[in-house]
Amino acid sequence: MSGLTTTVYQIGLSHRRAACYVRAPFPRRSPSSFRSRRPPPLPPLPRRRMIRLDRISLREIHLALKEPFRISSGVESTRRILLLELTDRDGASVWAECVAGALPNYTPETIDTAWLAIREWLAPRLFGRTLPDATGVHALLAENIRGHNMAKAALEMGCWGLESVIQRTPLALLLGGTRTEVPTGISLGIQSAPERLVERALAALAAGYRKIKIKIQPDQDVAYARAVRAAVGPDVELMADANAAYSIEDADHLVQLDDVKLLMLEQPLGADELLQLAELQRRMTTPLCLDESITDVRRARDMIALGSGRIINIKPGRVGGFTASRAIHDLCQAAGVPVWCGGMLESGIGRAYNVALASLPNFSLPGDLSPSARYWAADIVAPEWTMTASGMVRVPREEPGLGVRVDVERLEAITTRTEVLTAPRTMVPVA
Repeated sequence: MSGLTTTVYQIGLSHRRAACYVRAPFPRRSPSSFRSRRPPPLPPLPRRRMIRLDRISLREIHLALKEPFRISSGVESTRRILLLELTDRDGASVWAECVAGALPNYTPETIDTAWLAIREWLAPRLFGRTLPDATGVHALLAENIRGHNMAKAALEMGCWGLESVIQRTPLALLLGGTRTEVPTGISLGIQSAPERLVERALAALAAGYRKIKIKIQPDQDVAYARAVRAAVGPDVELMADANAAYSIEDADHLVQLDDVKLLMLEQPLGADELLQLAELQRRMTTPLCLDESITDVRRARDMIALGSGRIINIKPGRVGGFTASRAIHDLCQAAGVPVWCGGMLESGIGRAYNVALASLPNFSLPGDLSPSARYWAADIVAPEWTMTASGMVRVPREEPGLGVRVDVERLEAITTRTEVLTAPRTMVPVA
């Protein structure tokens, strides 16, 4: 909980206590009986379902990865991260994270395009309005603004986080989450040799991870997957992720992965190639999982209708936020399609949102929800995210908001630029 939020809470709490104890004088008692008397329970505070954004602070930080992370489209050693602090007119505040990368190699978005989109087009949509809750923010940001899903998601999810602070409700409960802990898997970047990948996979298995995902690309795929399967045995949940590195012409080669008995093969073809993915799925027994292809609930519906895949990786940043994520989750649940929550090398702030989402009931497969120590020498939240020996991450359900506190002092030390956006004074209600 941020400093501003803490202040509001303390003021409210003091007010409640004052209301409780302004009564007629206590009857005379002996000192011992007075000390043992317990105060009456505090009455519940009124719940306010209103979001009135007053300020959005943008901040870019640079977090160095403990080791470079390589996928088929590039390698990353230092993560440029766009953080947002949303503050409402009553002083409640929350942090959110935009998951866009430095380069347009995963989606067309980057941290710089997201910064521009938030400042010029998206934040003005939210300023000057009284929002009844966060559920309508997605539609408000989508109207006549195409794309920019990651920029939209940062604001939309931030509004969910802000509502959870205002409502004094854990974010997972506000979303409808049912789990107290969620299983986590690990994502292993492309390695220089099969032996090196096997070494990393065995270490992950020993650490307790519930699923092992290996990144692959042409010439570093089938032999690598076979080596890992031979090392970990037949019962370990093993999957491969191609990040769209192949074409339908590679189908005969990819079919060789069937004998590895993978849990799934994630996004082998391009994001827009639903028909080709359907053809590949017909030729493979390995379930295909779609990631980059699923940008909204309509694309998920198309995947199911065409048979382009059998599993969906829901990344809330990729689909525009929590409202779209829940719609995809519900669609897949009704269709019997498993979903899981992917990762984008988030800081502990972004991890908080992913863990809350993964607590929904149809997230039946382990997500990419690795603890802070997997990627960072030191995270920017306290407590840092951890994992049990059995590969489970606890879902914060005891305190309002994200369940972690942001280390602002550390943020200041790794910040490279900031900008503060402020709202006009006149507020317009939104139904």
